[in-house]
Amino acid sequence: MNSKPTNDTLRGLITNVQRFSIHDGPGIRTTVFFKGCPLRCFWCHNPETLRPAQEVQVFASRCIGCRACLERCLNGAHVIQNGQRQFRRELCQACGRCVETCYAEALVMAGRWWSVEELVEELLRDRPFYEQSGGGITLSGGEPLLQQAFSRRVLQRCKKEGLHTAIETAALCRWEDMEELLPWLDLIMMDIKVMDDAQHRAVTGVSNRLILENARRLANAGVPLLIRTPIIPSVNDSPEAVGEIASFIGSFPNLQGYELMPFHRLAESKYQSLGLDYQAHVLNTPARAQMETLAQHARELGVANVKVG
Repeated sequence: MNSKPTNDTLRGLITNVQRFSIHDGPGIRTTVFFKGCPLRCFWCHNPETLRPAQEVQVFASRCIGCRACLERCLNGAHVIQNGQRQFRRELCQACGRCVETCYAEALVMAGRWWSVEELVEELLRDRPFYEQSGGGITLSGGEPLLQQAFSRRVLQRCKKEGLHTAIETAALCRWEDMEELLPWLDLIMMDIKVMDDAQHRAVTGVSNRLILENARRLANAGVPLLIRTPIIPSVNDSPEAVGEIASFIGSFPNLQGYELMPFHRLAESKYQSLGLDYQAHVLNTPARAQMETLAQHARELGVANVKVG
């Protein structure tokens, strides 16, 4: 199992390298999902990227009852209780022995350590598709800036190979860390959820003051900027909430567009696999008509190129 390196080789913890992506920037792209995020949005669509460490996902519906995991686990994390296999997550050391023996893929390791060389080699595999479609590579997450040194090296290598580069970020980071990436980026996609700081703390667990300050700085950094807002019922699905964000970003000189992305519940099984409480299970996906109404409101406030994702 791919474990954390013990030498000085620079490596990054990645949950997925998703090829043929079409929603993470222009053209056909390969998206790299980094593990670890400083926010705790209760609706997060990628909960496997939240913790900055490897962890085992348990998909109980795939289990075929072979019990091989019980034999392989050295820590007693897999047990049989009342005839049912149980997973004691608090005992798991994420060594991966059980994952290696689970042919049904009921046990999956969230997170793999990659070297810069390994990852860039993987990203270059689809160069013909990037060139034909105007695509490239996107660093996403989680939050790529939590692994800033690794992200910078990957971007540098990809730019030297002539690839279009993009990043998806919440920008909750030191400005110096963001600034070091700018020469190697062709596009920045940044989330802004809500403008009110107290509300932002309530729904994400952190203040948005640094996020908004970094957004102001990115607006004058010269790199094309795409702002995105996930539309979450009961949080920011009103014209007023979208209007506050639109008014904030409307004067950004490098703004390439504003994208509204509807909430969905497709991640519910991933929360279950990680033993996490899915607080957004009571929410419904906003109707297309509502999304279009919110987009039109942003346009009326002067924001160009507003799209519904």
